[in-house]
Formats: sequence, C-alpha cells, structure tokens
Amino acid sequence: MADDTEKSLDPSQKRLQEAHEKGDVVKSQEVGTWFVMAGGMLILRAFSGTASSGILTTLRGLIANSYNIRVDGPGFIGVVAKLGSEVVGATALPLSMLALAALVGSVIQHRPVWSAQGLTPKFSKISPVAGLGRLASKQTLANFAKGLTKLGVFATVIGALLWPERFRLEGLVTVDPAAILAITHVLAIKMLATVVAMLAVVAAMDYFFQYRQWFERQKMSVAELKEEFKQTDGDPAVKGKIRQIRQNRMRKRMMAAVPTASVIITNPTHFAVALRYERGMNAPICVAKGVDLIARKIREVASEHGIPIVENPPLARAVHASVEIDQEIQPEHYKAVAEVIGYIMRLNRTFGGKR
Repeated sequence: MADDTEKSLDPSQKRLQEAHEKGDVVKSQEVGTWFVMAGGMLILRAFSGTASSGILTTLRGLIANSYNIRVDGPGFIGVVAKLGSEVVGATALPLSMLALAALVGSVIQHRPVWSAQGLTPKFSKISPVAGLGRLASKQTLANFAKGLTKLGVFATVIGALLWPERFRLEGLVTVDPAAILAITHVLAIKMLATVVAMLAVVAAMDYFFQYRQWFERQKMSVAELKEEFKQTDGDPAVKGKIRQIRQNRMRKRMMAAVPTASVIITNPTHFAVALRYERGMNAPICVAKGVDLIARKIREVASEHGIPIVENPPLARAVHASVEIDQEIQPEHYKAVAEVIGYIMRLNRTFGGKR
C-alpha cells in the first residue's frame, strides 16, 4: 500500500491542466525582477533625457514665476494639479513600458491564469502554528539564504565597479549641478547593466529550481493515477461488464442468424463460419463465426435447422481471420467458397432439398 501512495510517477496532462486551473503554476520572482530591471535600464537610456527635460522646464517656470503664484487654498491646489499633470505627462510612457515589462515577465513563465481559488479564505493562513511552520520551512530558509547570497554578491560587484570612481565621486561636491546629472546618469546605466547581467544568470537558475519544485509537487501516486483513469476512461470493471454485455448480445444475434446461412464451414472442431448466399448477391456474407465453444454452438444450431456443415480446415481458418460479421468474404476466397456452395446446391437439386 505504501508503494501505491508514493508519489513517484510523472504527472499526467490532466493533472497539469488542473494545477494550472487552480493557479498552481511555475513562477520565479527572479524572472519578473529581471524583466523589470532590464526594462528600467532601457527606459533610463531611452527616455531619461526627454522626461528630465520636461520636468526641468516645468520646475524652471515654477521657480521663475514663483512671485506670481498664489498660495491660498484654491491657488495652491491649482499649482499642485498643474505640476502633477506635467510630471505625469513626462513619465507616463516610461512608467507604462515598465509596467508592460513586469507583465511580460509574468506571462512568459506560464499561460494566463484566471482562478479565484487563491482568493478563497483559508484558516491555515491565519493560524499561528501554521505561520511558524512556514517560517521554518525549507522554502523559506532557501529563499532567505538565496537573498543573503544575492545581496552579498551584488554588493561586492557594485563595490568593485564603483571603487575606481571613488575619487571622482568625492569631487562631485565641487562640480556644477548640471554636470552631476550627466556623471550620475552614466554611472547609473553602468550599474544597472551589471545588475541586469548578473540577474539574468540568477533568474535562469531560479526558474529551473522553481520548475523542478513545481514538477515534484505535481507527481502522482499509483492510486491517484488509477483514480484519474477511472474518471477519464471509466472504471475498468464497468467497462469489462459493458464489453461482456455487448459480446453476449452479439453472440445471441449471431445464433439467431445461423438458421439463415447457406453453409457452415468448420475446422472441424475449433473454427466455424456461417455463410449466406442467395442468387443476385455479389458474394457470400458471413452471418456468424466463432472458435471452440461458440463454434460448437454454431454447429448445434445448424444441425437443428438442417444447415449443411462442410469440413474444410484451411478455408475455415482463412475466412474466419479475414472477414467480420455481416461482411462479404474476401475476393481471394471466392473460388473456394463457390465450390463449397456449388457442391451444396447440387446436393439440394439431387435430393430435392432446400435451395
């Protein structure tokens, strides 16, 4: 029983689909962070000049006309509203692109999920005992260690990057403010590019780690696989019963058709094929066939109704293997079957029997 409950089997497609519908998907925070950081770096390079120029123009106008600005209630609100609209207008496109980068970072990991299961209240989430268990879980400890490692590596790399610039940074206090922006812009781009390159490696490793954990969670036991098989393909016991009922019905229909046969070709004991032929038919039709017990039953019914029985083992085996019920025999058997039926018809004419 332990083997049946051990989750060691790869998940089925149905199991993976159910997990997706429940919102249980592969999701790496590092991948999303990489897309945001990469998008931020590109936006900073492409739009920093335009956005800062627009905001700078607005602030210059505000300072230059400060003596005309009313600071009473309605006037102050108007100034804040105008300043806010200018800032929003200058940063709307960059921020929209940054939001798009965050969305792409989520969508690229999995198909969109529309599930309300995550919103369902769960008492385990507010349980102190469950909360302590989550704090001490392997996942939490792994995330904590990963965060410390990442912070240490990033700090070391950024420190190494800025160390050659230390004297230049110290001299910024004596530089014109307009020049400070250009210097800091170059350094910011350099640091962001370094962080993005490092995050690419971290994101790839973390995604693989998250995928393996997710795949392990979806693994199934033998009992679960059997239960899923019952739900999708039906209970094997029920299917076997239905198959038995169908076979019984087919057998009864065959036996009812045996009296209409023109001849029974036998093996003589293992195979029996009942063929019907009437004038005008293209070829004889198989109305019943069987082996062993069914073959014996066909012979018994044929004897009761006076149907001729001809022993021809090779022909009986060949016709039995190549034709289904209510189908015409194969062309390669026409000659042999015609000889048998012709023989039966000659006997009928000779003795005045059934034609």
